[in-house]
Amino acid sequence: MTLPLVLAAVLPLVLTPGSQRNVLAAAVNVVAWVVFLADLVVHGRLVTRYLSTWIGRFDLAVVLLTAPWFLVTGTRGGQFILLIRLARLARLVVAGPDARRLVRRVGRVGVVAVGVVLLGAAAAYAAEHPTNPQFADYGDSLWWAVVTLTTVGYGDIVPITTNGRLVGVMIMVMGVGVLGVLAGSLASFFRLAPRTQLRAPSTDDHAEALRREVIDLRAQVERLNDGIARLLTEDAERNGPSRSATGPGGDPTGADDRRNPTPRP
Repeated sequence: MTLPLVLAAVLPLVLTPGSQRNVLAAAVNVVAWVVFLADLVVHGRLVTRYLSTWIGRFDLAVVLLTAPWFLVTGTRGGQFILLIRLARLARLVVAGPDARRLVRRVGRVGVVAVGVVLLGAAAAYAAEHPTNPQFADYGDSLWWAVVTLTTVGYGDIVPITTNGRLVGVMIMVMGVGVLGVLAGSLASFFRLAPRTQLRAPSTDDHAEALRREVIDLRAQVERLNDGIARLLTEDAERNGPSRSATGPGGDPTGADDRRNPTPRP
């Protein structure tokens, strides 16, 4: 996410057409739309079949819906236009890998938090409702669970039974863990945490390194095979004539001369 995209997504939410600074607001909205249009064009030229991906389609929808239509239709429907412009913030979220990683992590934490709130509220309601008038219905118990999970603790609803207090302790412990994960995720996203470890190589980098090593090893094996074949050829050429000139016993005179010696006169 670059600074122009961030400014183009945030400023139109503050300066809307039809406000007191109408000319400035209109100029800011037009420039912001041009920034997102340029970003779409750049991605379309650099990424193959960008508009065929879901991110490309979403980017195109954001550009079309947030176009400066107010120059043609006027400033009617300002609240609806403002709501549509929130899609630009979503565009920034889905664009970067860090943002997508943050959304996935926050989504998991949100699922856990919702589950803890619903189950904790049900358990506290079952334990407190017969004796505690503050837990009049499940809505009151749900409100208490949310306040307890966020560690706010208004004190307007307080459990009095042992089981209800145990449920409260469990929700408070889970709330501390949820807030810790959220704080760590946000710090990592905004680069607030110090980077003390080197970035681990990705799977693609590791596979590419292995492929290069296999290619180098194959080339070495081929060179060794060529060298061995050349040595064998040279040895055969060097030893071939001498073997054909000697007899079976290695004597150049032959075996028949030994068996039938020439008689002396």
